[in-house]
Amino acid sequence: MNLVAIIPHYRHLETLPTVIQALREFHLPIMVIDDGSGDMYADDLQNICTDVQLFRLPENGGKGAAMKHGLFQAAAQGFTHALQIDADAQHAFSDIPKLLAAAQAAPDAVICGRPIYGEDAPKSRLYGRQITNFWNAIHTHSWSAIWDGMCGFRVYPIEMTNQIIQYQYVGQRMDFDNEILVQLYWHGAKLIWIDTPVVYENHSISHFRAWQDNVLISKMHARLFFQMLARLCR
Repeated sequence: MNLVAIIPHYRHLETLPTVIQALREFHLPIMVIDDGSGDMYADDLQNICTDVQLFRLPENGGKGAAMKHGLFQAAAQGFTHALQIDADAQHAFSDIPKLLAAAQAAPDAVICGRPIYGEDAPKSRLYGRQITNFWNAIHTHSWSAIWDGMCGFRVYPIEMTNQIIQYQYVGQRMDFDNEILVQLYWHGAKLIWIDTPVVYENHSISHFRAWQDNVLISKMHARLFFQMLARLCR
């Protein structure tokens, strides 16, 4: 297994160094995909990413666009697996070895973080995830196939993931995390879940756009629902 860590980034300069330093502890090659943060952030990003690969996208295309770019770059460089981790430092770095060990043991599977939320979790986020989990149960005909589709802490087998991205529409923004997971499940990937706490106490900036992203996610679920019906008719 040849693994690279991919960090999709958009204006998280305060927490990005923490994430990079945590990944260095595990001696992982690192890619930071900056999703059009703008020229005003360029110098700071260069200083932070002195010994990691930094790719700067010219415009803000969304988290999904950044992840797709990173996955294609990883494939071009010969990596077989990618650890996705968000730049906001809300994931439990101590659980990285668990994800890597699971990926090593099951290289064809997708290793997914199953978030454990504390009292600091915003209620709006929890309710939104419950709705998404309900729709995922419909898309997959299972309450246990996808425990949480929105957690951006997972390990992808790159070849299978990129094949889906190339031939199947997958969302460009906040809809990416959930949609790619449903598509991977539909294409036969085994999903392995690792419980992991999510930390909100650092008060990092959220770029979730309440109205626009909820509309995008609703459209994604509608898209997946009709694809699910089409699959039933095959």
